[in-house]
Amino acid sequence: MSIDAVTPLRRRMIEDMNARKLSAQTQRSHILSCKRFAEFLKRSPETATVEHIRRFQLHLSETGISICNRNRVMTGVRFLFRVTLRRLDLAAEIYHIREPAGDEPGRDASRAGRCHEPQGPRGAQSLLWVRPARRARWSG
Repeated sequence: MSIDAVTPLRRRMIEDMNARKLSAQTQRSHILSCKRFAEFLKRSPETATVEHIRRFQLHLSETGISICNRNRVMTGVRFLFRVTLRRLDLAAEIYHIREPAGDEPGRDASRAGRCHEPQGPRGAQSLLWVRPARRARWSG
């Protein structure tokens, strides 16, 4: 049984995620995404270039994983570049793919999850006002 050593880069990324109070599941997802990117590169993500990011996004597209999973993987990689490495030039190269508007052929409607149904403006807006309203009522 092998134990993965925690590299200084991974340690910094974990510290950055803890500082931003990301959930344990989000942290695991981001770490696995960056690990996948490093395996694709066959070296540390610190050495990546714009071309490496472009090729990785093409690689994900060609492997046939869902749009939702591609976006999840690239979110973790973007966190690494934007926050931990402060490489805004590379973070800007990462794009997300929009889900098709209509039903995809062969897609089972029962599999539609939160990734496929964007939250409407009313749902988000109502949640934004819950805490300020509660504070105003109890502050006086």
